[in-house]
Amino acid sequence: MKKILFALLITAFCTKTFAQQPAVVINDKEGWHKIGTTTVDFQAETDEIIVIGADRFAFIKIKIEDAPVNLVSFDIYFENGEKQNVTIGKEIKNPGETRVVQINGGERRIKKVVFLYKTVASSMDKAKVELWGLKTNTKTK
Repeated sequence: MKKILFALLITAFCTKTFAQQPAVVINDKEGWHKIGTTTVDFQAETDEIIVIGADRFAFIKIKIEDAPVNLVSFDIYFENGEKQNVTIGKEIKNPGETRVVQINGGERRIKKVVFLYKTVASSMDKAKVELWGLKTNTKTK
């Protein structure tokens, strides 16, 4: 019985962990690019999108589809180890998006973005959360 329970726990962990594949950005042209997508299933209150490839952005925004999301905040982790916290503190309707957020220090390499949200009481549907970034190809220090 213990072996079955242990196997179920491992399966649940692996399903959640490996379901979050890194977002690979291959286009380095100026303009808005979809960096990555995750599904908010309201089972947890955090989620993340890992970014690899052409990962330099000057601005980002979050788009929401399929269900509203009460987005508390998100943290932008940079490849140099620094972090930028962005407070949203409101429900993003379906469809909807956040304001455009400027990256501190100009165009920088993003390692990952971690979202903190609360379940919207009126909806138990899954929400699609897209991370978008603007490339300016401006050289920074």
